Order: sequence, then C-alpha cells, then structure tokens
Amino acid sequence: MVGLQQHQHPLAGPAASSGSVTTSPADPAASPAAGTHPGIARSRPVRLQIPAIGVSVSVSELGLNHDGTVQVPTDIQRPGWFDLGPTPGQEGSAVILGHVDSFRGPAVFYRLRAMKPGERVDVRLADGVTTRFVVRSVAMYSKAHFPGRLVYTSHGYSGLQLVTCGGTFDSQTGHYLSNIVVFTSLVTSTHGATTAAIDSPGGA
Repeated sequence: MVGLQQHQHPLAGPAASSGSVTTSPADPAASPAAGTHPGIARSRPVRLQIPAIGVSVSVSELGLNHDGTVQVPTDIQRPGWFDLGPTPGQEGSAVILGHVDSFRGPAVFYRLRAMKPGERVDVRLADGVTTRFVVRSVAMYSKAHFPGRLVYTSHGYSGLQLVTCGGTFDSQTGHYLSNIVVFTSLVTSTHGATTAAIDSPGGA
C-alpha cells in the first residue's frame, strides 16, 4: 500500500529496545566465524547498486536529529548512509536507509522486502573502491521494538544493513508499523583491476 507524505512515515532510528516480529533467525547478524578483511580505508559511499531489485542510485549522508534519532533521506528516490557509523567495507555495521514509498508512489527501497539471501549489493566509495556484499538474511521488526543494537553495532565483521519501512500501513497515522532490514556481509573489494576477496563470516 502506498504511503502518505514522506515525513508521515519516518524510518526508525537506533533504539535500545529489543524484541521483534521477524522472518529470520533471532540474531540474523550473528557470525559463527567472523571473516577477515584487508583493512578497507574509511571513504564515504557515493553509489549503491542492487541488481536484484533494479536499484542503481547515488547515496546521501545522514546524521542525527536534535532528539538523537537518525535522520531520514529528504529525497524518496535517494537512500542515505548513516555517517556516524563505519563506511561500507570497514569492520562494523554500516547502515543505509531509504524510503519505501510516498504519496507519489514507490520509492527507492520499494522492493527491498523481496531480497533473498545470496543476492549482491555493491557500494562504490569516494576513493574509487567498490565493495561487494551478499545478503545474509531479511527481517521485519515492529517499529515499537526496533533492535537498534542489532542493526547499528559491530558484530565482528564488515556488514552493511539496508533499512526501510514495511509491514502494515496505518492509514490513521500515515505510518508503517514495521521496518524491513536486510543484513549483508562483505565478500570482495575492488579498486581498478585489483580485487581482494574477503572470507565470508557465514562460510558462504
């Protein structure tokens, strides 16, 4: 169902709460054997590509609002990277947020909920490095119990979480009641003709 104006169904920011309505294991970011990586330098993401859902778009930067919540993108067709966390490819959890829809129709992450484990996500960085991630799991969480620590904190490997709204749409408030989170892990980084392979934390 298409939402109302974009400011009426904001994305959830980090929260200390736990508990979820999820379509994945209780801890989809857990790593049974954390992988190694060649020490990718911090460099802001400039482009996001998700072939499986037809996304190829530039990336903005997001910080915090005055109340401590994460800012949301002002452009519904352009996702934003949370710039107080690691950049994609660094160890830890990089997070990119995007809208699912607006009164104008589908937004950049409209099909995010359809992603499947094993599908790839590429992020080009400002320094020319392209980082490639693979989807580990897709989960849905109630906004009332959004697991901020699970999404935003490090799990001992280079991860990228993609976040949007989803689940039931409340027409009375103009809000979606849940968030969709796609958990991914780094598999390669490329600079020019040089590709570095990363040991997958999940053994994939």
